[in-house]
Amino acid sequence: MNDTIAAISTAMGVGAISIIRVSGENSIEIVNKITKRKILDKVDSHTITYDHIMDGEKIIDEVLISVMKSPKTFTVEDVVEINAHGGITTTNKILKTLLNNGCRLAEPGEFTKRAFLNGRIDLTQAEGIIDLINAKTEKSRKLAINQLDGKVSNLIKDLRNDIIQILANIEVNIDYPEYEDIEEMTNEKIKPMLNNVKNKMKKILNESENGKLLKEGIKTSIIGKPNVGKSSLLNRLLNEDKAIVTDIEGTTRDIVEGSIVLDGIILNMIDTAGIRDTKDVVESIGVKKSIELINKSDLVLFVLNNNDIITDKELEILELLKDKNYILVINKCDLESKLELPKDVKNIIRISALEDKGIDELKNFIKKIYNLENIETEDLTYLSNARSISLLEKAYGCIEEIEKGLDNNMPIDMVEIDIKNMWSILGEIIGETYQDELINQLFSQFCLGK
Repeated sequence: MNDTIAAISTAMGVGAISIIRVSGENSIEIVNKITKRKILDKVDSHTITYDHIMDGEKIIDEVLISVMKSPKTFTVEDVVEINAHGGITTTNKILKTLLNNGCRLAEPGEFTKRAFLNGRIDLTQAEGIIDLINAKTEKSRKLAINQLDGKVSNLIKDLRNDIIQILANIEVNIDYPEYEDIEEMTNEKIKPMLNNVKNKMKKILNESENGKLLKEGIKTSIIGKPNVGKSSLLNRLLNEDKAIVTDIEGTTRDIVEGSIVLDGIILNMIDTAGIRDTKDVVESIGVKKSIELINKSDLVLFVLNNNDIITDKELEILELLKDKNYILVINKCDLESKLELPKDVKNIIRISALEDKGIDELKNFIKKIYNLENIETEDLTYLSNARSISLLEKAYGCIEEIEKGLDNNMPIDMVEIDIKNMWSILGEIIGETYQDELINQLFSQFCLGK
């Protein structure tokens, strides 16, 4: 990290301005070298200077240059941002001039990576930056902001502080057994302290389901045999003609996707090929994909035809859906009913996709299943990243193993080793402990100028 990096931080293309960001020990010196006035080494920190960027004696562009001196910068290094006129040729020319004068092209996410390595942010805050950039709803934006502000980090730090208190008490007993005035730390006394940590972890894990929902949305598959109205339902939900609708069986041969937002939550919907026995090779592949999607989906909308008798294949699918989140959508309710359902079937909504009836009721039922209206909107402090949730689940598993050891009268020094391991796992969430490979992989998800 001793070199100086540069990259374009704005989207490439024609626009009002483009920003070229430079960070590192020599950033002010290098940028100053290619300016006309050459006064950047004399300006105050966090000021903007009018100047021209030069290529030898030739002017490349008229610019405004922001100078931000260490340590009060995003990367904790000297940072210079050149605000140029937007345009691909001009922006690339300025970047090339910087590279020719001592800068190195930044790797994807390297500015944020330096902010992390220099202690400016932790890993959950870095992930919050990615989530903020990718946020598609107001709720997911708020979730990302809370993560970026460090509120999520504080949840983990509080857990680690509780664990440190337990470890401190154990350490005193192990290191200073001769002191009579020290309270003896027994397995029975550790149990309630651990139980407190366990309850906090459980609460965070339960709430993380909301975080995942806000960030990733609900993967929703529309399943059913040909001509029951799956594509019509998708079009009604999206309020556009996304899928082709005909009376010919097998029209939808592959998946058709679209998204809507319900109470700030994205429904990522997939219209699948009609499930039936077919000799058409292409269609049969689509049918296979439809069956596979049942297991991969968060929610299944299983569409039946009100005007048809239920088939053995449809009864098989109902059995597959028994332990999943599903809604049985009875379409064509404007026609005479010939459908007789098993008595134990639940979550039934009757619609007419053709006449646009029952669509709002279906949306409200989805809200009810996921309790969308009651997801907290003011304090969205949840874990939402799969990496973080996985590590917290791993730490939670450690507590359960420790509890078994305590019940079996495991020696206190052995218990301490397991508690330290749990504390270290929690540290991986915020980056107190990490592997270089993980860091490289995480920051590679960013764009070049971030």
